[in-house]
Parts: sequence; C-alpha cells; structure tokens
Amino acid sequence: MNLTLTSRSPRRWTLGTAMTLLATAPAMAQESAASSKPALETFLLDGGPLTIFIVTVGLLSLISLSVFNFMNLTKAKFAPDDLKGALLDHMVNCRVRSAIELSASHPSYLGRMLAYSLPNIDATRPEDLGRDHVEDAIADFSINESRKQMTFISLLSLLAQAAPMMGLFGTVFGMIKAFGTLSDNNGADPSALAGDISIALLTTMWGLVVALLSLFAYFFFKNRFNSLVAEAHNTAEGLVNASIQTVNADAHLAKIPEGIAV
Repeated sequence: MNLTLTSRSPRRWTLGTAMTLLATAPAMAQESAASSKPALETFLLDGGPLTIFIVTVGLLSLISLSVFNFMNLTKAKFAPDDLKGALLDHMVNCRVRSAIELSASHPSYLGRMLAYSLPNIDATRPEDLGRDHVEDAIADFSINESRKQMTFISLLSLLAQAAPMMGLFGTVFGMIKAFGTLSDNNGADPSALAGDISIALLTTMWGLVVALLSLFAYFFFKNRFNSLVAEAHNTAEGLVNASIQTVNADAHLAKIPEGIAV
C-alpha cells in the first residue's frame, strides 16, 4: 500500500499543479497586463507636458528639416548631367556666350554659378583665358550661395544644441517638484516621488534622443552639401580647361617632344 501511494502521489501532485497553473494563468496574465503600462504611456505621457512638448516640437522639426534637405540637396538641383554635357559641348567649341546663356536659363547651382563666373573669361589672354578672374568669381558666388543653402542645415545644429537644454530644464523642473514633495510629506512616502523623478528622467532622455538624431542629420546633410558643391566646382574647372585646351591646341601640336628632333 505504501508503495502504491508513493508511486501515485507524484502523479497526483503533478496533475494538481498543472490544473492549478492552468486555472490561474488567465488571472496572472490579466494582472501582468494591468500592472505593465503601454510603452507610449511609460516613455511619453508619464513625462508630463514638457516631455510631450520636447518630443512633438523636436521630432517634428527634425523630420521637417530632414525632408526639406533631402528634397533640396539633390544632384538635379546642383550639377545635373544634361546641363554638364551641353555646357561641355559649348566650351569645347569655345562658344562661351552660348554657355553663358544656357547657364543663365538653368536654375541649378552649377547654372547660376557659371552664369555669374563665365563672363569673366578674358579672350585677350589666350594662354589661360583669365582663369584667375573666373576662379575669383566662382569663390564669391560660392560664399554667398553657401550662406543661403546652409541656413536650413544649420537649423539642425541649432536643434541639436537646444534639445539637451530643454531636457535639462525638465530635469531641474522635476527635481524641484521632487524636493517639494519630500518637504510636504516629510520624506515618509518615497512613492510620491515617482512622478516627479519620472518627469526629470524622461525629459532628459527625450532631449538627448532629439539632440543625437539632429546631430547625425546635421553632419549628414552638411557632407552631402559639400560633396555637391565640390562636384559643381570640379565641373566648372573642367569646362574652363576644355576651352583653354581648344584655344591652345595648335600651340600644343606645334611643340616637338624632347629627344625626337634631330
């Protein structure tokens, strides 16, 4: 009898435990769901109005500026291939006036830059066509144009600097409230500090999140802008060199390589 009870008791205990767990599983799941807050409420709403302000204004500004810069910093708006090909045809054949007219009719960065700089070509200097004056004009145009183009890129840098300051303001605000709560409750109820500490930490977190994303976006678009400008400058230099080479083609052909002449 003892052997029978001993052999059956583990089975009865296992079956009873399983049935108990199955019976209490829905209640445990419901309790767990009730005790755990949604991520939106935990990481956003618990931070109070200041956290919502930082997230809303910061992320909307970041997204808006990023979309604008993505649309603005494109090759089609800086150095389109069709314009480069047409200008090269004009400059190789020394049709500088036609190149200026074509550039003036094109709204791209390269078109406006060449419309501003190509009139400085000096036909009385066939050896270099006044390259130094053209390069000075390109530099002047780039300085003035870069100031305009960098405005919306620099706003990302401003956002990256302002977001941590807003987060720090939320931290100070939350700590002031926390000390006020301690003073009112004589430090007897630590749970009363949870809301104030949540405000302090969440505002800091979201300020840093917005700042880091803005900083990455700033350097990304700045490098993209510099690359597009460099491509436009290289294209302009190549066009001027093409005209200089055409003008001096006969002189180059007339030269006899060293060591060949008898």
